[in-house]
Amino acid sequence: MNKAPKEQFFLNPVVNGPSGDLVTDLSMAIYEHRLLPGTKLGEDELSDIYNVSRTVVRTALQALSHLQLVELRRNRGAFVSQPTVREAREIFEARALLEPRTARSAAERMTDAALARLEAHIEAEHQAIHAGEQGKAVRLSGQFHIEISHIADQATIAEFIERLVARSSLIVAIYWRRQSALCEKHAHHALVEAFRRKDGAEAEALMKSHLLDILSALDLREAAKPHTSLKSILGKAAD
Repeated sequence: MNKAPKEQFFLNPVVNGPSGDLVTDLSMAIYEHRLLPGTKLGEDELSDIYNVSRTVVRTALQALSHLQLVELRRNRGAFVSQPTVREAREIFEARALLEPRTARSAAERMTDAALARLEAHIEAEHQAIHAGEQGKAVRLSGQFHIEISHIADQATIAEFIERLVARSSLIVAIYWRRQSALCEKHAHHALVEAFRRKDGAEAEALMKSHLLDILSALDLREAAKPHTSLKSILGKAAD
């Protein structure tokens, strides 16, 4: 049995100390969908929960805003980011441009140690699914994709992919319409088998198909805007 991958995060904290610890903890909660898009992150409440000053909380929220995980709204506070339908499409279009080619490069550079890390990621992801920890499974699935970009040894592209995958976690939280929005078991296994053979062309084709399948599992229709008042809903009936 492969050793489970070390717990990690999509993006490293941009601050250190107590604020960095808070960034890490809140990031994990966002990636695992325990903090859902649109959730208000009150400074006073976070200060009480973590027993830190509001200054520490404010620094952490600013860092999370820099990572595009939190939106700071003037005079309203901080909220977990809510990617729009347009952004969701753009994110997956960008991933479709970068990740298939990166998968080819990873296949060409694959080692036994790298292959073992990917297999450990899959095993951890399946354990999370079986335990009903769907948010954790989404995070682990994203880490699988990030690991591939690191194996490809393309640092600049890997950084882009890391940010795109992080945003994808929020997109899945908002727009998924079926369980298969999680990376399906067969898709990752098929990629690993292509990597095992060092078949770059097959890995590239599989990654392209895989990303299209994830996109098809999302409901990216614009939601109808709700009425904002009872008068607008009941006005005609009251005439």
